Amino acid sequence: MKPARKGRAKVIPANTDAIFLPFQSRWIQDNSRLKLMEKSRQIGISWSTAFASDERTAAQGARHDEWVSSRDDIQARLFIEDCKMFAAIMNMAARDLGEVVIEPEKKLSAYVLEFASGKRIHSMSSNPDAQAGKRGSRILDEFALHRDQRKMWAIAYPGITWGGCMEIISTHRGSNSFFNQLIREIREKGNPKKISLHRVTLQDALDQGFLYKLQQALPADAEQQDMTEAEYFDFVKAGAADDESFDQEYMCIPADDDSKFIEYELITGCEYMAGMPWERAVTDRFAGRLYCGVDIGRKKDLTVLWVVEQLGDVLYTRAVITMERMRKSAQEAVLYPWFAICDRVCIDATGLGIGWADDAQDKFGEHRVEAVNFSGSVKETLAYPLKGKMEDRALRIPDDPAIRADLRKVQKVTTAAGNIRFVAESTPDGHADRFGALALAIHAASNPSAPIDYMSDGVAHGADAEGFMDG
Repeated sequence: MKPARKGRAKVIPANTDAIFLPFQSRWIQDNSRLKLMEKSRQIGISWSTAFASDERTAAQGARHDEWVSSRDDIQARLFIEDCKMFAAIMNMAARDLGEVVIEPEKKLSAYVLEFASGKRIHSMSSNPDAQAGKRGSRILDEFALHRDQRKMWAIAYPGITWGGCMEIISTHRGSNSFFNQLIREIREKGNPKKISLHRVTLQDALDQGFLYKLQQALPADAEQQDMTEAEYFDFVKAGAADDESFDQEYMCIPADDDSKFIEYELITGCEYMAGMPWERAVTDRFAGRLYCGVDIGRKKDLTVLWVVEQLGDVLYTRAVITMERMRKSAQEAVLYPWFAICDRVCIDATGLGIGWADDAQDKFGEHRVEAVNFSGSVKETLAYPLKGKMEDRALRIPDDPAIRADLRKVQKVTTAAGNIRFVAESTPDGHADRFGALALAIHAASNPSAPIDYMSDGVAHGADAEGFMDG
């Protein structure tokens, strides 16, 4: 273990190699003032960090509290539970103070564990303002998922001026994120902040014994028990939303934001907090006006219904329903109850969608249902307001990997003639159909509402197409 820096509390080394994998031990034993972990998901880094946090806080002569920023309230509580477990294993005197209000005027609270040293671990959710005015070490978990990473760093960093350390832990969320900027600064620009960088991919973890540890923790009948490392790698990759998601979540490869229409930072900034209830039933009572968009699919693509509720200037997602290989009548049984309570509906009338739009207009009226033909110019008219809502933080969407992947599928390309086209890769999970449904829902909520396209000859252009990104 590296010697403690001058002025820091003495930490009694534990035999971490007997408990932790090599990459976990290296992270625990790194006493750098600033350190950053670029990592795969679910490889035990947060768990290892809890052990190190216990060591620092319980050490004889400890001078600093620990302030932990977790992704959400659930993760904040889980971090304290891990700290309690390690405290018990190491026979440390630790008292769980439960949830403690730390700033009454801002209604900010943290879960607190107090040690015999008199120092505490405070684990809280991701509000950057909770970092202000507090001295002591910082742990910023899932850093790239924060809505404003730069603000989080700006507020948290001064807290270690009088001692302590700051640890940044995260998977990637796009190449233009502040998290990735820090990593590039370390690798390419001489590391001016003097950050100690750690990087652990899923393959790195497997090479260092991760699967064996996992199999010990899983039930005897778990399907992973009979897998080799190579088989487990393929098992995880097959379960990812798409290749880009797998690369980011497990292989420490940031997605290329420059090639995509919607940057990851915009998506993250509009997502509900993990675990926050957002979904509503069609029978619920709503305080605001409802709008919905429907991207029609039948054979190769999904039909997607997206419903938003307008409260003030913000559109809150209340339902996202996907349907695949269902008869038209079965899909209408799902769609029509929502149409009946929405103020305005925009429906994809491209190709086979024209019949769906006609039937919906016959039942609910043309004043409520607008048929939208996905021509090239219309796609542009729909796509930019969606991005604008995200840039203004005037949209809330679910924290869902399938939605995230769909929003990332769309690329804006310029043709040789100088025209703008929106294209997306078709995958088994659709063809950016969720993007299309959301764009239609946002258009339905636009004010003043007016049709953006019409079919004067009764024929939909690109009639063989299905979905927002086809044709």
